[in-house]
Amino acid sequence: MGLERAFADEPAFVPYLAAGDPNYEASLEYVEALARGGADVIELGLPFSEPIAEGKTIQNAIVRSLEAGMTPDRFFEFVTDLDVDVPLVCMTYYNLIYQYGTGDGPRPFVEKAAEVGIEGLVVPDLPAEEAGPLRRACDEFGLDLVFIVAPTTTGDRLERMLEQVSGYVYVQARLGVTGAREDVDDATEESLARLSDWDVPKAVGFGIKTGDHAERIVSAGADGVIVGSALVDIVAEGHENRDSVEEVADRLEAKARELKEGALRGASERPQPERT
Repeated sequence: MGLERAFADEPAFVPYLAAGDPNYEASLEYVEALARGGADVIELGLPFSEPIAEGKTIQNAIVRSLEAGMTPDRFFEFVTDLDVDVPLVCMTYYNLIYQYGTGDGPRPFVEKAAEVGIEGLVVPDLPAEEAGPLRRACDEFGLDLVFIVAPTTTGDRLERMLEQVSGYVYVQARLGVTGAREDVDDATEESLARLSDWDVPKAVGFGIKTGDHAERIVSAGADGVIVGSALVDIVAEGHENRDSVEEVADRLEAKARELKEGALRGASERPQPERT
């Protein structure tokens, strides 16, 4: 399990795209563009027909991906075909994981994910109280299991999550569903403060749209930023306008670079420890 290494030297930029959106070949190009733009980890969405944590932007991406033929087996092919040198995380829903393969719980899915090079899983609808079988499968095959911590996650529930999490914690910056915003929620600093005693990287997502947002999040203490909707918007606009794959890929690479540079600026603004 090694996602933590992506956060070791500098703040990590963690972009998300739905695999196969708007089609298989274009999506490969788009994910590779994010890697060229400075991604340290890439979250790949395996589409599910009932994505309860997603806003309209990502729901539409999931519909495009499903209509283009994305399935769990096609997703694993997609990962194999990617030419990137950064860790890959699968973000999907537990039903797809549990139903895959022989019906032996989550183990067959995790085994196949490890085989193709996935290094971690994010499962938005899996309660920490029910994560034991998936955690054991991830341990067996060397995958990290990332949990999403909401602003309202406290007490015993938070402790159960943090006892099982590995790789990084996905810190939800605001309540609600995913989606790019024009500002950054002040609750982010409070959420990071609640997690300060836990020795695992904290990556903040939900609503980050610009390099300035990334700068502010990292200067507030985050170890990384997770950006999905702002990137999916670029894919959607390119698809609607019938832009070339190359044009859309260039825009994704530029946006990735903007967000990574913002995160680096944020790190430079943090108070430095006093020398003794």
